[in-house]
Amino acid sequence: MHGALFDGDLTVAALVALLREEERAHPAGDPTSLAHLPALRPDLTAARGQLTLSAWPVEGRVATPPADLLAAIVRIAEFVAMREAAGLAATRLLRRLADEVPGGPEAYAVQHPAALADAARTALAAVPEVPLAAETVQRWAALDERQRLFGVPRVPHQRGRA
Repeated sequence: MHGALFDGDLTVAALVALLREEERAHPAGDPTSLAHLPALRPDLTAARGQLTLSAWPVEGRVATPPADLLAAIVRIAEFVAMREAAGLAATRLLRRLADEVPGGPEAYAVQHPAALADAARTALAAVPEVPLAAETVQRWAALDERQRLFGVPRVPHQRGRA
C-alpha cells in the first residue's frame, strides 16, 4: 500500500526512526511505550496487517473486519482523490479494494476514487455496530501482559473429531 500511495521506499531505517521517535515520546516505564501493536481479532489472536495503539482500550484494539476494511477503503480512496494524478500502482490498489465494497466495481468504473469512497461510506453505514462481547473483554483482562499486548497464539485447525 505504501508503494502505491507514496513516493519512495518504506525502508527499515525509516521504520526504526519512527519507532525511536515514539520511544522518545513515551519513555521506558510509560505504559504506552509500546505504541504500535497488532489489532486483535474477536478470538484475541493478532490480526495480520492491522495496527493499533497500545493506549487504546481493548474495545478499540479488536478489529471488526467488514467495518474496519470499509473505513480503510474510504480513507484510501479519499487520499487518492485528493492527489492531482494517481499513479498506476494507486489505480491497481483501488481496483483491488473496489472488489471488497458492495457496488464498488461499478462505482470505480467511473474512474474517480471519490465514487469508490462514497460507495464504501454507504456500505459502512449499513454495517451494524456490534459492541464487543463482555466475555471477550473479561477473557482479555485475564491474559498475561504479553498476550494482552500481542494477542494469543493461533491454534491450528484440527482435522477429524476428537
